[in-house]
Amino acid sequence: MATKRKIEIFSAGCPACEETVQEIRKAACPSCEIDVLDMNDPEVAERAKALGIRTVPAVLIDGQLADCCSGRRVNIEILKTAGLGKPL
Repeated sequence: MATKRKIEIFSAGCPACEETVQEIRKAACPSCEIDVLDMNDPEVAERAKALGIRTVPAVLIDGQLADCCSGRRVNIEILKTAGLGKPL
């Protein structure tokens, strides 16, 4: 049985990511082990891609992508209806 809950935060170092890191650190308990992973590192970015992470910040708890961080990705079709790819 694990003695620590592993919390992994995928971050780009932006203000939104830093705010999330601070909020998680504040809410964590002594049995939480927090790792902040830099998306600027190619190995971290490749792992994030394999996990289906499309936006940051993203949080894994014990290897599972938290519900708050899944399913978000850019929808190209919606962007096209807003004008993407259409000349003025």
